[in-house]
Amino acid sequence: MEERKTHIIDAAGKPLGRLATEITVLLRGKQKQEFAPNKDSGDFVVVKNIKQVVFSGNKFKQKTYFIHTGYIGHDREQPMSEVFEKNPGEVLKKAVSGMMPKNKLRPIQIKRLKVQ
Repeated sequence: MEERKTHIIDAAGKPLGRLATEITVLLRGKQKQEFAPNKDSGDFVVVKNIKQVVFSGNKFKQKTYFIHTGYIGHDREQPMSEVFEKNPGEVLKKAVSGMMPKNKLRPIQIKRLKVQ
């Protein structure tokens, strides 16, 4: 098995979705020759300048994230603009996480994503 590499990505001026797909491929290790969906062979990814990422259309104002507190009737919606102001890296992590397969490897692979 190859050693894990560290990829540094500059997010300035890139659309959020395109950036998330690029990161997902690197985290899963799909660019490697020994890729298998059940193996964790991905690399580390460091993202810089996340505050300068570009949102297409009206997503920044209109998109909402669904949050449930665990109590009956206590579901909350939080606009993307609010989440981005508090923690811009969280928006990227949610986008990348949504593009990964929903299995036991996802939380392990997401931990290799660092946002600066």
